Amino acid sequence: MSQQSSATPKPSLQGVRIKARKGAVKAQAKHEPAVFRDQLFKYFETVQEDDFDAYTTKLIQAGSALEFLKYAVDLFEIILVGGLLQPGGSYVDDGAPLSPFTIFNVKDPAQIQDIKPYVEVLNKLIRRYKYLQKPLEETSLSALLQYTNRWTPAQKDKLCYAVGLLMSQGLANASCLLSLTKDHLVKNDVSINAITLIFRAYLSEQSMEHLSGTLKRGGVKDLLLYFPANKRDPKTLDEFFRKEGLPQVAEWWNKKQTALIKESVTKDLTEMIERGDSNEIVISAIKTILEETPLPESELIQCIWQGLMASVDWSTRPDQIEGLALREVTVYCYEDTRIIKVFPQILKVLYNQDCVSDQAIVYWHQKGSKPQGRQHFLKATEALVKFLQEQEDSDEEEEE
Repeated sequence: MSQQSSATPKPSLQGVRIKARKGAVKAQAKHEPAVFRDQLFKYFETVQEDDFDAYTTKLIQAGSALEFLKYAVDLFEIILVGGLLQPGGSYVDDGAPLSPFTIFNVKDPAQIQDIKPYVEVLNKLIRRYKYLQKPLEETSLSALLQYTNRWTPAQKDKLCYAVGLLMSQGLANASCLLSLTKDHLVKNDVSINAITLIFRAYLSEQSMEHLSGTLKRGGVKDLLLYFPANKRDPKTLDEFFRKEGLPQVAEWWNKKQTALIKESVTKDLTEMIERGDSNEIVISAIKTILEETPLPESELIQCIWQGLMASVDWSTRPDQIEGLALREVTVYCYEDTRIIKVFPQILKVLYNQDCVSDQAIVYWHQKGSKPQGRQHFLKATEALVKFLQEQEDSDEEEEE
């Protein structure tokens, strides 16, 4: 019995196919950019030149059949610069033609208006396949911009205009511009020329305020880093952008730098007053700062005022606070001949901006002034105080 059972053949799985998971097959597949490119080109074969609606339709169709997520970087290389790139920025040398659809096909010389239809196709494609935006702004644009020195002047113009338009539509983050701060691009003015083209395209669609916000979110803090090391000074930057027809960039930069200087001066002044430093030390320190980074007198006055107000004990009565502040202003003005001459204008600005009340000014004029330069200050402000007193009397008569 045992011999008979041992001779019975066992069941076999011969001929049974085991179907692998689709995802596992894709994961094991080789990354073949050239195959992807050739397949993509087949979608373009029947499209007429400059038929952007047809290109949009074909790209969306291709996205449902080809692995756009896997080949996102290759896709953007094909659309933006016309072909696949090797490390270093040169085209893959396999005899393939440039893409029928690429911004490099725009006629020379490139105009921003001619780039817009290509960017609009990308806009529609990314809206359809939202997962494409991340590789575009985090990988593709940064990589392509670092090869800017390899393109011809005409190709560089087209790429930079496209980047500016993509940024203006929110399809790309300004962080891609950080790749232009590399030494080999900065030293030959490649970076600053590229930034200028990008800004020009951006500002054709959006305001300087909008661009400022985009740069801030992208971590672009210092435009001087895009200039060669021997040209990194505010005057050169100002003159450069004005010469390039972008005065709004120069004005924005100047305001930004002034704000930084004011913040630094105000902070230093506040700290010195809180430490109890003498007036001579405070004034000397401010003069040193101004020699290194000169401020307009109106801006300096604002810094001094903010520094004084920041050091005031706000637990005291409001009228005493204003009187104390005015007394301190006269001391600093007395020590600087540039400011002592314009003290009446300073007082008028503080009053017009509701920094001090008319009662505080009148009180200071009558009882609160300090000995230093008292006669000069009282005489110089006599007309303003008289006007405030007459205005106060007039208000009282109307109330009666």
